[in-house]
Amino acid sequence: VQLVESGGDLVQPGGSLRLSCAASGFTFSSYAMNWYRQAPGKERELVAAILSGGGRTKYADSVKGRFTISRDNAKNTVYLQMNSLKSEDTAVYYCNANPTGWAVEGVGHWGQGTQVTVSS
Repeated sequence: VQLVESGGDLVQPGGSLRLSCAASGFTFSSYAMNWYRQAPGKERELVAAILSGGGRTKYADSVKGRFTISRDNAKNTVYLQMNSLKSEDTAVYYCNANPTGWAVEGVGHWGQGTQVTVSS
């Protein structure tokens, strides 16, 4: 099983980034996919989530209207489009594949993380 995140970078406030998470070794289309983030000294938080079929999504209040999660089941990839980035979005972003859907948070497979830094 592998989840490989990419797309993290240093970006100025107000800028945009698109994170990708490529999955392999499991039936991607059967899993809910989630993006979490963890900033230094803070607990990990769920940023965005999408169910297996892609029809339902949910977001943390702090990113609603700015971030968009999407998935391509044909490519076994989940994306996080991040717009209007703020300094408080600075964190390591992790991809998670959850076999329970939204029933049990924080279980399943995890990627290694990608660093997003928002700074001028």
